[in-house]
Amino acid sequence: MSSAILLLSLFLGMLTAIPVGAATGYSSPQGFEGVNIGAGLAIGLAAIGAGVAVGMAAAAGIGVLTERRDMFGTVLIFVAIGEGIVVYGLVFAVLMLFAHV
Repeated sequence: MSSAILLLSLFLGMLTAIPVGAATGYSSPQGFEGVNIGAGLAIGLAAIGAGVAVGMAAAAGIGVLTERRDMFGTVLIFVAIGEGIVVYGLVFAVLMLFAHV
């Protein structure tokens, strides 16, 4: 699961690394802005962090579930909290790309 998220984030990071043209309001002599790299890093690093968090939470959760089946809801919440990190990275990347500040 986390490897799929990592591959998706790397693909989205490559899409955001496309140079920005003059029509979008950003212009530089080279036709490239650092905001694209920042957006790609926001998604990519957030996905890597989420993969690490989900991997640790799921491993610990499996250990808990082997002894106590009634803790399934709690384990599911901890795994979902780790997945939420990617959402924050995606929100920051969208803000960086489309804010035009």
